[in-house]
Amino acid sequence: MNAKAAARAQGRPVLERFPLALRILGYTTVIAIGLLYLFPFILQLVTGFKTDPDAAAHPLGLIPTTPTTAAYQRLFGLSQSGEAVPFFRWLGNSVFLSVTVTAGRVLFDSMAGYALARLNFPGRRVLFGFVIAILAVPPVALLIPKFLVLNTFGLFDTYAAMILPLLVDTVGIFIMKQFFESIPREVEEAAKMDGAGVFRTFWSIVLPMARPALITLTILSFQGSWNEFTNLLVATQSSQYETLTTGLARFVSGSLGQGTQYPLKLAAALMATIPVAVLFFCFQRYFVQGANAGAVKE
Repeated sequence: MNAKAAARAQGRPVLERFPLALRILGYTTVIAIGLLYLFPFILQLVTGFKTDPDAAAHPLGLIPTTPTTAAYQRLFGLSQSGEAVPFFRWLGNSVFLSVTVTAGRVLFDSMAGYALARLNFPGRRVLFGFVIAILAVPPVALLIPKFLVLNTFGLFDTYAAMILPLLVDTVGIFIMKQFFESIPREVEEAAKMDGAGVFRTFWSIVLPMARPALITLTILSFQGSWNEFTNLLVATQSSQYETLTTGLARFVSGSLGQGTQYPLKLAAALMATIPVAVLFFCFQRYFVQGANAGAVKE
C-alpha cells in the first residue's frame, strides 16, 4: 500500500502534495508580490487621468477625484494650454532608432554567432574570449571613448551617431552562438553535400531553425534600443534627435513648463511603455524558448 501511495503521490502536481493551508499561503504570497509589482503601473495609468492639483495632493490615490483626459490632449497636441510637447517627434525618433538597431543586431549578431559557433579560423577562441570579456565592462566606462570616436569621425549629433554604436551587441552574439551550437552538424553537412556554400547554409538552412533565438534577440534588441538613454547622451545634443527616453528626461527636469505636471509626465511614460509591453506579451512563449535554447547540446 505504501508503494502504491508513493507512486500516486509522484504522479500528482507538486503543489497538490502540500497541505491546503500551505497552498493557500503560497498563492496569497504570490498574488501579493504580483500586486506589489503591478502597483506602479496601475498608479501610472490612473495618474494620467488626474488633474495637476489632484495628483499633487493625492499622489498614491488610485481613484481620480475629477477624471480628465487633459494630460493626453496636451500630449497629443489637442490642447492649447501649456507649452507644446513634441511627443510625436520623440515617438518617431524612437521608432526609427529601435527598428533600425533591431534589424542590424539580428543580422550582425546572428552572423557573428554563427561564425564563432561553426567556422574554423585562427583566433576564434581568443575572439570569443574578448566577447565574453566585454560583458564585464560597465557600459558607463565606454561613454567618453564613444563620444571621442563619434566626434573624431564627424558623426556627433547625427542619426548615424545614435545607431552605429548599437548595431552589434555582445549578449546577442552569445545567445546566437549558444543556439547554433545546439543545432546538429548533420544538417549543415547535408546542405554542403547539395552544393550550398557557407552563407547559403547559414541563411537558408540554419537561420530558419534558430527562430526562437531570433525572436528572443528581437525582443531584447527592441527593448534595449527603445529604452536606450546613456548612448544618446554622448551621441546627440540637438532637440531634433530626442527620443522618448531623452525627451522624457528633459521633460522631468522641468524644461517644458512649471509645476510637477505628474499627469502629463506619467501619461507620456505610459505611452512609452506600451510598445515594449505589447511586444513582450505577444512573443513571451518564444522568448522563454530562446532563453533556454542551447542549455543542452545534442
